[in-house]
Amino acid sequence: MNILGYAQKLGKALMLPIATLPVAALLLRLGQGDLLGIPFMAEAGGAIFGNLPLLFGLGIAIGLSKDGQGAAGLAGAVAYFVLTATATTINADINMSFFGGIIAGIIAGHSYNAFHQTRLPEWLAFFAGKRLVPIMAGLFSLVAGAVAGVVWPSIQGALDSLAHAISTSGAVGQFVYGTLNRALIPVGLHHVVNSYFWFGMGTCQEIIVAAEGFSKLCVDPALAKTLVAGQEYTFQFANSVNPEIVATVKEVTETVKTGDLHRFFGGDKGAGVFMTGFFPVMMFGLPGAALAMYLAAPAEKRSQIGGALFSVAFCSFLTGITEPLEFMFVFLAPALYGLHAVFTGLAHVVVNMFGALHGFGFSAGLIDYLLNWGLSTKPLTLLVIGLAFGALYFFTFSFAIRVFNLKSPGREDDDEEVAVAGDANNGELARQYLKALGGHENLTSIDACITRLRLTLKDRSVANEDVLKKLGAKGVVKLGENNLQVILGPLAEIVAGEMKAIGANEDLTDVKLP
Repeated sequence: MNILGYAQKLGKALMLPIATLPVAALLLRLGQGDLLGIPFMAEAGGAIFGNLPLLFGLGIAIGLSKDGQGAAGLAGAVAYFVLTATATTINADINMSFFGGIIAGIIAGHSYNAFHQTRLPEWLAFFAGKRLVPIMAGLFSLVAGAVAGVVWPSIQGALDSLAHAISTSGAVGQFVYGTLNRALIPVGLHHVVNSYFWFGMGTCQEIIVAAEGFSKLCVDPALAKTLVAGQEYTFQFANSVNPEIVATVKEVTETVKTGDLHRFFGGDKGAGVFMTGFFPVMMFGLPGAALAMYLAAPAEKRSQIGGALFSVAFCSFLTGITEPLEFMFVFLAPALYGLHAVFTGLAHVVVNMFGALHGFGFSAGLIDYLLNWGLSTKPLTLLVIGLAFGALYFFTFSFAIRVFNLKSPGREDDDEEVAVAGDANNGELARQYLKALGGHENLTSIDACITRLRLTLKDRSVANEDVLKKLGAKGVVKLGENNLQVILGPLAEIVAGEMKAIGANEDLTDVKLP
């Protein structure tokens, strides 16, 4: 498999463990004292965050396996335990964090694909097939752990240097990250980059304190080592609404939070640097762009595109799911999408310049904005910045579309207009997509993430892109020679499941295509 194709598959597999974050964030926040004050609820959410590397191992193993079997997940857990235990026994200072889960998941997923149908001599038959998978995954992880015990400190040092360079580069690092995040959306590789910034970059150590408005804080591990129970200390937090917090230390825990997202929910008042900039874009910027595209369309076509634009803009505002809207113009007007990527980088710079810090468990929509208000820094300032970015997107998109005569929804050439299949139920729609892709005989792999089908085809030229778009696809992305992504929006997972359920011998001759 080519590199881009494999990265696509890995990106899809990452979505399974990441999908647990919304419920984790919800439980963690609702259980806090400033909301419902239910400790067991907060601890339940914290347990998910605390075991995220293990969940990465489980989820990636299942995602990479041929048929998504639970045996692959069990192998992922075995691989993670063996890998991390081996590495830390060789070097106790090693902390592979979520990288350990990713490596374990990759080992387990490929072990499942290689050994789940293996036959053994009769006297070993009990260990054959799927029972052999966790055994082999454990053996491979033992070797990987031994290697990691020697080489990981150098890798970790390089990653720490990278993190330090980005975090200390200020506006430059923030701009590059924000721009790169959106630039990778079309090929679906943004999750790979996000995983490092949100789950692997930077650490803090949790301490229990007695202070007005705070029961715990997350501080630099070097500082935590100098603190003792009963000590009164003035904590300094740059870019915080509480730059100084005078607190009495009650307990210095062994809990270490890694990554921007973990540190934000763990009480680090300096976390959120690489999350906050998405709120102005997702809640205000993209809806502003949608309004600009609606008004730029010919009057006679506005009723045709208005409903679609409104629904995807509201989805972006409420939940932070942006791909359905982004793919309405990324291929029609790449220049507009490039502008959008630059604005996302700019948003990260601006929010941090004004000292606004916020975070999310799922994405930067209204739900997370309100839910995590109590943990944020200067949320009202963030709201004002968001309104400014809404205006920025609206006026620049309106200007660019009209002055440079750019294509946008409603302004396509007549032969490029999308005629969405409207009255087909989901089962019929899946058959239409399958037929447009060349049927089961042309598909070697059918997967999906939140918004896109991720497919491997024997002959990609058989896939009819025009028909796919007329069926409702927002866009089609080609990766390598045989990999194809079809952007559907939130229906992607459902359509993929229904495509898999269609029998390989089912006759699709009578399935009508637009």
